[in-house]
Amino acid sequence: MFDRLQHLWRSIAPAPSPLPRHFFTPHEVGQLHRIRGAAATCIDDQTWDDLLLPSYEDMLTMDASIFGRQMLHWRLRAGSSDEECAAQRARIALLLQDPARLGLLDAGLGTLRQADAEVAGLLFQGDAPPAPAWARWLWLLPLALLVSLAALVTQPLGWMLTLGTLAPLMALQIRYHRRIEAWDATLRSLHALLGATAALGKPGGPLLEPFADARARAERLHVRLAQPLYTRMIAGAKQYADWFAAANVARYFRTARIVAAERDLLRACYLACAGLEADVVLVRHLQAQGRWCWAERGAARELALENGVHPLMPQPAALSVSLLERGAFVSGQNASGKSTFLRMVGLNLIVARAFGFCYAEQARLPALPVRASMQNEDSLLGGESLYMAELRRARELLEAAQAAPGICLIDEVFRGTNHLESVSAAAAVLEELAARELVLVSSHNLVLAALLKEQLAPFFIDTTSGKPMLASGVLRNPNGIALLATQGFGERIENRAAEVARWLSGQLAAPHASSVG
Repeated sequence: MFDRLQHLWRSIAPAPSPLPRHFFTPHEVGQLHRIRGAAATCIDDQTWDDLLLPSYEDMLTMDASIFGRQMLHWRLRAGSSDEECAAQRARIALLLQDPARLGLLDAGLGTLRQADAEVAGLLFQGDAPPAPAWARWLWLLPLALLVSLAALVTQPLGWMLTLGTLAPLMALQIRYHRRIEAWDATLRSLHALLGATAALGKPGGPLLEPFADARARAERLHVRLAQPLYTRMIAGAKQYADWFAAANVARYFRTARIVAAERDLLRACYLACAGLEADVVLVRHLQAQGRWCWAERGAARELALENGVHPLMPQPAALSVSLLERGAFVSGQNASGKSTFLRMVGLNLIVARAFGFCYAEQARLPALPVRASMQNEDSLLGGESLYMAELRRARELLEAAQAAPGICLIDEVFRGTNHLESVSAAAAVLEELAARELVLVSSHNLVLAALLKEQLAPFFIDTTSGKPMLASGVLRNPNGIALLATQGFGERIENRAAEVARWLSGQLAAPHASSVG
């Protein structure tokens, strides 16, 4: 009979509404990283943008709460130590093998997605400002209002006393309105965090040891931070209490004191729940991937990727690369995929360092910070030309390499000046960088391959078979002039461009041996 009633109820009850997906700015998502990240080993802003990591992060964290997004962002930008990476790999492998546990975790963490404000800054940065001394006397205001109302009935000028009492009550609402609104959103996020902690630590829950002790404390704190019972039971009671008793102001200062006193518990809950959600997000992501592997950690100048792909590409071409001691100079025809190759390598390096896996069939990668220079541009407002932007970035890369060697990815080095000076400056800078760390550079300036052959092994992206592959050597058949015809420039321009190209090639091989008309 009971089973029939349950079935009937499920058939008529409304379906549960999906958990909301709140919008958070990049600044909010990066808050935990800014507080806890180590600057010397973190991914810098230009590398983050050059390697399209905002798009990758959005794909990865599409259904995550602000807690999981902040944790994943921190891991991506700061990386993980060998011990942290090994522990994370073990947790992910366990969840991949245990779908039931994964489902319980996912359900327990679902409360986190109700959070509509980030709280990492509150929990991990500085101390909460103390409440003003007058806050402890707020209870006198509603008492004074009652006295003034009695005077209003019995005294001819009692209305003046009532107005005098209402004035500070109204002033408090005006002054603290926005602050209390923001604090209410913070409390909702803290309630979501405490709710997830309680759900994960309940008997029969998916976690258990670290959450069993915290569960009871989290439930008590949840009650202490909640709205008073009468405001939830009586319609309109909250509004009257706020306007005529400053209840919201008093509650703001009271709950702020409680949160400050319980920050150790809240921090522990945050790190545990955010870490678990990050693991769940990674497991769900890997379940949807067609190509991935656990990455071995290699030496500082050792890099091997077998059939690596970029997860943002719908139909990626798999490319393999193997480097030991020397970096790589990559050439290729226009639109052959040189920039995509560098981004594929960079993303896999970062993901392997942060999460322990990468998008390849096999990989051995160094756990080092990655730095890129791929999208330097003129700055009209900043008054900085392309070449000056490139020089500034090159100086930043050299300084970073001195502080903490890593992996350097450079696309089309020094495009902003003439060919002769471009080659000269590029050779000098790349030699210095390659002496300090592993460097991968792509360029159309093929003469650089010969100048840097001691530091950078030459490769080119071969597209003759219709399927790109990385081959040893330097590109022999550039297609820049051939593309003139495909874009409608005409035979005359194409022939003249070819003539000038032959002359320039002759000048480089034997200066002054030929002349151009």
